[in-house]
Amino acid sequence: MSSAPATVALSTLAQPPLSVEPFAQIARLAEGLDSAGLWWLSGYAAGLARAQGGLVPLAPVAGQADAAAQPRERLTVVYGSQTGNAKRLAEALAAKFEAEGLPVRLLRADAYPTRELKDEHYLAIVISTQGDGDPPDDARALVEFLDGKRAPKLPSLRYTVLGLGDSSYPQFCAIGQRIDARLEALGAQRWVARADADLDIDTVATPWVAQVLAEGKEALKARSAPLATVTPLRPHLAAPVAWTRERPFVAELLTNQRITGRGSDKDIRHIELSLEGAGLDYEPGDALGVVIENPPALVEAIVAELGLDAAAPVTMGTDTLPLRDWLGKRREITRLSRPFVATHAAHAGSDALNRLLAPDQREALTALMADAQIIDLLHDHPGAWTAEALVEALRPLQPRLYSIASSRKAVGDEAHLTVAHVEYARGDATRWGAASHFLAAREEGAQVQVYIEHNERFRLPADGAKDIIMIGPGTGVAPFRAFVQEREAVAATGRNWLFFGNPHAREDFLYQVEWQDALKRGALHRLDLAFSRDQASKVYVQHRLREQARELYAWLENGAHLYVCGDATRMSKDVHAALLDIIAVQGGKSAEDANDYLNTLQTQGRYARDVY
Repeated sequence: MSSAPATVALSTLAQPPLSVEPFAQIARLAEGLDSAGLWWLSGYAAGLARAQGGLVPLAPVAGQADAAAQPRERLTVVYGSQTGNAKRLAEALAAKFEAEGLPVRLLRADAYPTRELKDEHYLAIVISTQGDGDPPDDARALVEFLDGKRAPKLPSLRYTVLGLGDSSYPQFCAIGQRIDARLEALGAQRWVARADADLDIDTVATPWVAQVLAEGKEALKARSAPLATVTPLRPHLAAPVAWTRERPFVAELLTNQRITGRGSDKDIRHIELSLEGAGLDYEPGDALGVVIENPPALVEAIVAELGLDAAAPVTMGTDTLPLRDWLGKRREITRLSRPFVATHAAHAGSDALNRLLAPDQREALTALMADAQIIDLLHDHPGAWTAEALVEALRPLQPRLYSIASSRKAVGDEAHLTVAHVEYARGDATRWGAASHFLAAREEGAQVQVYIEHNERFRLPADGAKDIIMIGPGTGVAPFRAFVQEREAVAATGRNWLFFGNPHAREDFLYQVEWQDALKRGALHRLDLAFSRDQASKVYVQHRLREQARELYAWLENGAHLYVCGDATRMSKDVHAALLDIIAVQGGKSAEDANDYLNTLQTQGRYARDVY
């Protein structure tokens, strides 16, 4: 005789690491199942997770009620990730704990139930810092909670923090440092010392993971109840070919087309790459990782400035390469970092550079790193370097991520990009952005190494009837080209509203013909434009948002999803401020309530940002 169907209100569950759409689908699927059916569904899902390399769930299985009734020690791993690095490291840490039979749970920051913080005993946070000391979008609410009055005292908590950042920004790993200090102030004890990782992440992350694992074995092994084991239901499925940043796919460049006018100050390229034969799959909102090389002319300029031999062999670890190859293919030479400025100050014996490194000179150092490249520092402050010392001091060259500007349903085995070619004069010399110049200088037919970087936080609503609002000035419009293509291909019935801005309508209206055609077909329902320099007073997308405040708020109240893509330094902050004002005024809310409203949208997967 079967028991009565079980029903559970969503509000009674710990918040899942899912957006609201798939969570609701799961709830609908579970409706009407009796307890036996629910146990079967749980085991089936766990088997799928195991087959995909997922973590073993920590919930007890049938027959383990007595063990589950006892308090259990475990490590909670929480990550906040903008580009995926923090997520990968958190997953790797959790997987190592699982492999050792240690209890662990892994949660994205916006899925972490903050009410449980007071009961945690072991916590590891892996978090990146964005722009000028900002948290990643999925961790904004958690950081605000920790900084706020509701944060509890944590005398029983042992914690550790791994911060990820880029030392070319003055506030390097500021969010990791901020969380570390705040947890200490709340009474928690450092379990493992905080680590701050630069672009060469593994040199710092690997020993941190090893130390956390060693401490975990000591603290958790003897106290843990046995973990549930799950037999995969489909153990013989072959894993798909995985192209990664370590093993990229070689794509053919099909199109390299300038899409700004001759009179524009911007050189924006529409790039099309063939993924034929790769077996790569991507969704609108994902990014394409591009393995790049530095401009050869810049490499030769650095070598000449230092009087070094470009062909001289240099050994680092197990690799021996000519200096030219280290600088061209393995090291960052277009971005300054604070550590390199400090090291060069010593090589040059420069009092001027040493003064810039003082705490009260943050703005001056920021200006230097924004304007100058390695070659400029070497030229303006001469100093002696050996080839070996130079290669050791420079950071590893990293792939660059570009929002994919196409839907596979529309373009097939291709990926399209919208790339701003960075090229400018500094004195009598020309300077370039490493990645944009690498792509802009390639002719059709050239080979480019690529991989997919999935972005689960930047997804179209699963319900095609939902409206979407897209805010993407400049090259930030790229993913929204993919969104509109996808929504049209699947015959989504929800409305699509795009806000786009650039300096001049005549020269800088990216994809103008496509947007106009989409309006005629009904694939795009509203288009608001902000061309900042076509009138006496500058007009940006945030001004258009304020002009449409009533309608925009009505869309949000009706369930619309809101997306922002583009510059993280100014645009995204100005847009966020405008949205807060709109919600406060149109909704009759306080500033605090407006902020909570946006945070709720983000938690529900209805407010997503892809900013850089």
